[in-house]
Amino acid sequence: MDNQATTNVIKKEMSDDQKMVSGSAWMTASSMISRVLGIIYIIPWMAWMGGRSDANAANALFQIGYNPYAFFLALATAGVPSAISKQISHYNAIGEYEISKSIYKQGLKLMVFTGVVSAGALYVLAPALASTSPTANPEDAVIVMRALVPALLIIPAQSVTRGFLQGHNTMAGPAISQIIEQFARILFMLASAYAITQVLGGSNVTAVSYSTFAAFIGAIFSLIYLAWKIKRIDTAFNHKPEDSVNEVKVSPKSLLVEIVKTSIPFIIIATGITLFQQIDQNTYKPIMEMFSNMDSDSIQETYGVTQANAHKLIMILTSFGTALSITTVPLISNLMAKRNVKEVSKQFSKGVQLLFFAMFPAAVGMAVVAEPLYNVFFLPSALGTSITQVSAYMAIFIALYAVLGNMLQAANQTRPAIWALVIGFVVKIVTQPLFVGVLGLNAYGMLYSTIAGFGVTCFMMMRIMHKATNYSAALLFRRSVLIMILSLIMGAFTMLTKIGLGTVLNFESKVQAGLSLPVMAVVGIVVYGYLVLKTRLADRLIGAQAARVRNKLKIG
Repeated sequence: MDNQATTNVIKKEMSDDQKMVSGSAWMTASSMISRVLGIIYIIPWMAWMGGRSDANAANALFQIGYNPYAFFLALATAGVPSAISKQISHYNAIGEYEISKSIYKQGLKLMVFTGVVSAGALYVLAPALASTSPTANPEDAVIVMRALVPALLIIPAQSVTRGFLQGHNTMAGPAISQIIEQFARILFMLASAYAITQVLGGSNVTAVSYSTFAAFIGAIFSLIYLAWKIKRIDTAFNHKPEDSVNEVKVSPKSLLVEIVKTSIPFIIIATGITLFQQIDQNTYKPIMEMFSNMDSDSIQETYGVTQANAHKLIMILTSFGTALSITTVPLISNLMAKRNVKEVSKQFSKGVQLLFFAMFPAAVGMAVVAEPLYNVFFLPSALGTSITQVSAYMAIFIALYAVLGNMLQAANQTRPAIWALVIGFVVKIVTQPLFVGVLGLNAYGMLYSTIAGFGVTCFMMMRIMHKATNYSAALLFRRSVLIMILSLIMGAFTMLTKIGLGTVLNFESKVQAGLSLPVMAVVGIVVYGYLVLKTRLADRLIGAQAARVRNKLKIG
């Protein structure tokens, strides 16, 4: 009997591991494809905006509009999809399918309300937000911000539908919808930007405002796909009322209250990253005016390089953290509903290891190839290259924060997680003027203060989860150090390759820089792939798939 129970546990553990790896793979693939599309479009887009100064100013204006939009979007939606996902996973686990249906319906009603409120707030507050932003012309920023209002009206409904599907551990539909959304958005952005700047001879401000309005177009296409998908797969809606256990009775009003209560912490955690960016946007210009001799145009340009150009590049890296955080919420919530704390501990450690497994080599690799990478998408800039290098390492802390914040909430450690964020937020506020102004680090100071803030928050979150689940900190530390060492070895080989290519290629040429990137990427992937297979690290984290690859390649 004991042997049979052990076998069942092993099978179940394998099933949980497979859910995390498979779900992470789907969400990572979609997120990375979306991010790659979101950076590739910048090449023609910036070329149509004019010379270096005009192009950087246009990109900065785009980012200035997007930061408050992202904040209001997070307020309207960020918590609800994760809350819906957590609740649906919980009630499905105990067989209460009727409650799962009601949760989705109540969530949709709530999203219509929050969408209208957030859209109205952005429209009204746009002038005030623009006046404190690092733009040379606040009126331009108002136009760009208000072009994003329509998107806020419909994206909440789209996001809650994704949460419903994720609550069923179905990641493919939400993943594909994300790709469709990005593809439609970028097509509209490029078509409108070309028509306005190259055909009609319009202003960059008009082109940028249409580019931000593209978020609305992408959301429409994504919502259509999700509506089609939800009718074709097995969800709670496929279960008849008599299929439910019907032991739990919850009124619609109570469900709505429960959704709001569950979503508020997710909102707070999700807006953390946006709040850090908003601090940069609202304080960089005043600090620089106080401590430097830069004029308004120079301040806008350096802000654009840091928060728009480099930020677009590191979004490719942070996509894995976002994807993993989405995957872990329903999985850990399901385990908590079954009171399986031991398995929660295991999956928490596994999730952090998977994050480092992808993030460490990616960050090191991006830092090494920063010069040709930046030059492919933007005009050559020593500042842009060095900012990208620092941003690559900052991305590790941002991704780790996204994963830890969602894991802690799924494990019912909400209040400690929020306190950890508050303390990190205070660190960011205190160190921002210190790094940017007093120490004269200028644009770099924004990045260092972000690393400090999220570093403190992540350290506290790791301690909170250890206290709650008693995961093996020693195992996690050993694995993390091993991943770091393998990543640095990979980085050394990639650096040697870059030095060699630099003797025959000019990285300031977009074409030659573009030719060098695949070569360096292949070297990095081959070296890191060999190392993780040789040490069997991949076997421990990915499982049988890695073992099969190792056997095929005859790596002992």
